[in-house]
Amino acid sequence: MIIDLHSHSTRSDGKESPTEVFERAALAGVNILALTDHDTTSGWDEAATAAQRLGLGFVPGIEVTTRAKVQREGHTRFISVHMLAYLPDPKHAALSSVLGDSVAIRETRARAMVDLLAKDFDITWDLVLEQLTEGATIGRPALADALVALGVVSHRSEAFESILSKHGGYYIPAETADVFDAITLIREAGGVPIIAHPLGGAPDNLDRGDLPQEHFEKLIAGGLAGFEVYHREVPQVAREWLLGLADKHDLIVTGSSDYHGEHGKPNRLGENSTTPEMFERILSLGSGVEAQI
Repeated sequence: MIIDLHSHSTRSDGKESPTEVFERAALAGVNILALTDHDTTSGWDEAATAAQRLGLGFVPGIEVTTRAKVQREGHTRFISVHMLAYLPDPKHAALSSVLGDSVAIRETRARAMVDLLAKDFDITWDLVLEQLTEGATIGRPALADALVALGVVSHRSEAFESILSKHGGYYIPAETADVFDAITLIREAGGVPIIAHPLGGAPDNLDRGDLPQEHFEKLIAGGLAGFEVYHREVPQVAREWLLGLADKHDLIVTGSSDYHGEHGKPNRLGENSTTPEMFERILSLGSGVEAQI
């Protein structure tokens, strides 16, 4: 059984509608799929309808944009942390408010990055909006798509690796919700908080990573339920370290694709899977909304 717990549609930064994502999943042999668009639940109804028609299981989820405050070598750093929330109540007032704030922050940040990019490229805000479907949450992928449309880069990945790199001059950090507050809200909304692709691209010396063990331990004490260990961006050395930490604290371990469409990221549906045992643990913990199995 293939259980893929991380995918995106045009309701955030994916390239296909929720219906198309589930149609692709059926063709790929996926049995159960979670739709986890950034900071929105707007694709859930369409996904549920498509999943039922196709005979697939559907897990309602969100990828919540957060940031962590980390002390490293006497300096304070703010690190972006994406938190997958499975089965939260979409009507939970406090969580809905945070998601709304995140969407607004995303737009403000994107506009500021466009202003910087416009100094060197023929990019406009209208061109960025043309890359989105109505109601979609905005982020760097829309800027990358605009650069592709201009012919500046050939695909999203090239934009992220060069012009839109986090280490480049056009990047602006997002001032999003605190990761500890997000974990608390997800739990209060009946959801199951799992860190998406932790230590993605980590160096061999994990002690010098952005999220040191002390910080992970604090997240676990704060209610973190598990890690998305099996993801193409998490290197083997990080997987081994995370699996040891998960075993120590009896945490949930998941595997997912982080699919963004056939013409989005290179990630492919079903390329990583969550075991039925771990999936059952998510179902037993989540109480905000039911999965469609």
